[in-house]
Amino acid sequence: MSDKAKWYVVHTYSGHENKVKANIEKLVENRGMEDIITDILVPMEEYIEIKDGKKKVKERKKFPGYVIVKMVITDESWYLVRNTRGVTGFVGPASKPIPLTAEEIKNMGVQESLPQLDIKVDDSIKVIAGPFENFMGTVKEINNEKRKVKVFVSMFGRETLVELDFDQVEGL
Repeated sequence: MSDKAKWYVVHTYSGHENKVKANIEKLVENRGMEDIITDILVPMEEYIEIKDGKKKVKERKKFPGYVIVKMVITDESWYLVRNTRGVTGFVGPASKPIPLTAEEIKNMGVQESLPQLDIKVDDSIKVIAGPFENFMGTVKEINNEKRKVKVFVSMFGRETLVELDFDQVEGL
């Protein structure tokens, strides 16, 4: 189902983009809709600020008031996103979502950065992010579709199976 997902633009209250992103992610996780709503982005851009003669690289929202969501439109997914606190509607006529074209996605600088893992089952890995950071483990299962890996980590003298995102681990 997630291969049918397209990018849609959601209008939000200005300044609420990150809250909307977090709220949608929480709702998706709670309802088990990860295969229907696959990605949520708040596009950012870097800029240089010069203050007191010093250059600082800062980030700002590329499109204030908008969040970009990759999803399969169903009644349930539309309702979930549309009724998230801070969302005012989808961009499109009469709030009917219209997917972005490949050219629009490219022009907006929205590229799907998928971390590539150079590991296989039974390889040793190190957890580099999340609650198990700095733990070492052994790969039990790799799910490329969901971009997850199941790893046995040694905790309190016992092997415990944990599921992690690709970007939370690195091979040794």
